[in-house]
Amino acid sequence: MLLARALQTRFASIFFIQLLHSTAITPPEVYRLSLAFLLLPASAALAFNWVPADGRWSVALAWADGWPAEWQHRQPAESRQADAWTIHRAEFALPGGTLKVQDSERTVADDMLEVRRRWQWDGPAPLPRVSLSIRVATGLPADARPVLPGISYYDNPAGQSVDPGRIPVISAAAPLRRGFYEEHRFPMPFAAVEGAHPDGLRVVALHSVPSPIRFGHQPDQWWSLGVDYTSTGAELALHSGALASNGRNGLLKGYQRRWFEYTDAWCTLPPGAIVEKTFYLERAAVARSGDGFRAPVHTSLRLNAALNPDGFPPVRDVLARKFADTLARWRVTPHATGIQAFPEHRRWIDLGWAGQSEAFAYPFLVLGESFAVPDLIRYVQSGLDFIAGAPFSADGFPVRYDLDRQAWSARTNPLSQAQAMENMLQALRVARGRPTLDVSRWETFLRRAADHHSARVLSASWRPVSTNEGFLIAPLAYAAGLLDEPRYLTAARKAADHYLARHQAMTEPYWGGTLDARCEDKEGAWAAFQGFLAMHEITRESRYLEAAAHAADVVLSYMYVWDVPLPPGRLADHAFKTRGWTAVSVQNMHLDVYGVLCAPAFWRLGELTGRKDYQRAARLLYVTCGQLLDPRGGQGEQMHQTNYAQHYDYTDLAGVRGDYVEQWNVYWISAHFLVAAAQFRELGVDVTTW
Repeated sequence: MLLARALQTRFASIFFIQLLHSTAITPPEVYRLSLAFLLLPASAALAFNWVPADGRWSVALAWADGWPAEWQHRQPAESRQADAWTIHRAEFALPGGTLKVQDSERTVADDMLEVRRRWQWDGPAPLPRVSLSIRVATGLPADARPVLPGISYYDNPAGQSVDPGRIPVISAAAPLRRGFYEEHRFPMPFAAVEGAHPDGLRVVALHSVPSPIRFGHQPDQWWSLGVDYTSTGAELALHSGALASNGRNGLLKGYQRRWFEYTDAWCTLPPGAIVEKTFYLERAAVARSGDGFRAPVHTSLRLNAALNPDGFPPVRDVLARKFADTLARWRVTPHATGIQAFPEHRRWIDLGWAGQSEAFAYPFLVLGESFAVPDLIRYVQSGLDFIAGAPFSADGFPVRYDLDRQAWSARTNPLSQAQAMENMLQALRVARGRPTLDVSRWETFLRRAADHHSARVLSASWRPVSTNEGFLIAPLAYAAGLLDEPRYLTAARKAADHYLARHQAMTEPYWGGTLDARCEDKEGAWAAFQGFLAMHEITRESRYLEAAAHAADVVLSYMYVWDVPLPPGRLADHAFKTRGWTAVSVQNMHLDVYGVLCAPAFWRLGELTGRKDYQRAARLLYVTCGQLLDPRGGQGEQMHQTNYAQHYDYTDLAGVRGDYVEQWNVYWISAHFLVAAAQFRELGVDVTTW
């Protein structure tokens, strides 16, 4: 009996997923089987009444002020049981005919409900300007905080404080407190709110099986997903096309700093038309404020357990081309030696962040011989020697060398310096076992850099603007051991504790980890994740592991767990699959390959916590990004899975979704593949077999 009940819980999916990975099942079959197993009926009812007071079904028959209007509502006219399912039916008697509605629902766990909704138009003529909806009364108050993956993290308070025009605002918006966005904009297709309840802190989530809406008035019209704050509290909903954000209806974020009108997104149902939508409702207790997003994130992983890592380019082939791309970027002049990070119109050796010109050395030492890299010792020695000769100023070391001007620029920032330090420290650690390498100049450079940044962090006046200086935690912690200086670990601990206290409650989510996104972003969460993980590895303090898992779940929420159907365009030309790719931030909503760099940390987190879902995510994050390589191994970014573009301007949406900006072919893309492969190798994982 206990075993039978255990198999009805949401945790049973873990065992089934392990079974799936040992069998030859295609992704669609995996999807059906995994859901069939995961969603076994349970005896307990979902512990809250989610049906709005004005009706289980709501449809709108007109359009006004950018939003559906003339709403009608219905409660069930009949209900009956069919095994584990409860089937509710009703009808809307309309002037032109009858709109029949049906819900089939079943409890699939103590905290989850599955619902399959159906609309059928029975009339001799089309039903025009109709809007369909799925509304969920959460039972949480109007101050419940929203979580929409890739779009809103507790209403993006950091982004609001810097530049609210760039990012979505929902609960703090005026005059409308409403946010609805196209489903293809969601890496994980759910909307959730976390708030106070008489029984304690709760999260309620609406998970959608995303899809375009048939019979839509707009081309490429999709369901929209989001949250509405009403007089009765927070309401989650799906609509058949209606969008809203930042206090306005009919608004779509299409560019870094620009919003577009998107209205008249109704449907016209022809005679006999049937529309169906499957969704899941989840309600869970929240142990600590700021943790509410985590249960829906892991539920979304389980609901999309079919994320098969097969079917992508072989990793060994990808890595061979990434080594080739690295060597093709190698530049030797009378004054400089190293990796040109950008295309030819930007002839720069660039350290950290976008460039990663220093990052080649560590994977060359770990993997270079396996890939027959010629003269790898010469590359490593000369490349890092040149960087180690960079001059220091009151702001640390410069991060850009201009090959045409033959000079280091005054450009510097702690984020890029921190990333460069970490890459060089890993190269130093491995190089010390190579007697053919002279690491003395690197050690001098890294000690000077660590002295500079540890002094800054340990200063009483240190108060970083955003999470960007979280990237200092790991290199300072590593430098303490490699350079035998305990003061560096003291500084790393101070920085880690600062960010742990600052972000755990998510009153200020992780943010500012990219230089061009002044808002909540996955890189800010990644800075904290890798820093906390490094502190746990060194100190073995459990609080850092707990903090690492919290930040990791934020990073994970930016990962697409589903394949977005794409319209004709560059991405469809290459049969591009979105699963495993990551959105950038709540400001820059295109895809990038950054997740490959995070993959080894997720793998290690899975080892430390016993959570295999982290390791499955790690593999997917790594293998999927081998798509879209050019013949020499270069690769752009900025895939437009949604209605957002960054590096070109446009006046309407036609042709945006499904396009791809290949010109932004920066070295960090190749570098992250190589660095992550080297980290996996040192974790005992040979990614070349994937």
